[in-house]
Amino acid sequence: MKTLVILASILGDRSNSRKLVDHLIQQVRAIEPDGSVRLRDLGQDPVPYFDGATAGALFTPADQRTEAQAAIVAKSDELVNELFDADRIVFAVPVYNFGLPAQLKSYIDYIARAGLTFRYNAQGVPEGLIRGKQVVVLGARGGKAEGTADDTLSPYLKQVLAFVGLADPAFIYAEGMAMGDAAAQEGLATARQRIDALLGAPGQQRLAA
Repeated sequence: MKTLVILASILGDRSNSRKLVDHLIQQVRAIEPDGSVRLRDLGQDPVPYFDGATAGALFTPADQRTEAQAAIVAKSDELVNELFDADRIVFAVPVYNFGLPAQLKSYIDYIARAGLTFRYNAQGVPEGLIRGKQVVVLGARGGKAEGTADDTLSPYLKQVLAFVGLADPAFIYAEGMAMGDAAAQEGLATARQRIDALLGAPGQQRLAA
């Protein structure tokens, strides 16, 4: 298995979503010693802001692009190729002000490519083209909102990931991170147990992605 991990936090090693990733990677390497893990840290190496120049580059025919436009498209191609190459894709996503980090939004804008990662069929229905992947979202938030109307992150990610073919993601949250040390430790422990169950760690029942 090739595992691609997309880190979206700006807090580096202090990130709670990064703590979940570290646990997942430890388990993956124990269960799949012949597998590989690739990290893309959007906090440390953010994708440039998606602006008019970026959109113009992506919609300009290849033989008409300027050098600057070609560089923009090459960056997008790199991100897209990583997704196609991976067997398992993990998004580590903190919740900032009820939504996803700006760095992750720019990343999504760079990988949502008509004719490459999605297309519209004859009936005008979008079809995602990055298929057959195990998709996991590891989230962390200060309060507790999973499964309620206050969870504004999961519906968006579920929709936009499915739009490019990354359907049926498994969502695992560490909640209560800002509700005191005891609540934070409980939230992390619960999330780690769910990661173990998802991956089929020793003593855990394997769950579908």
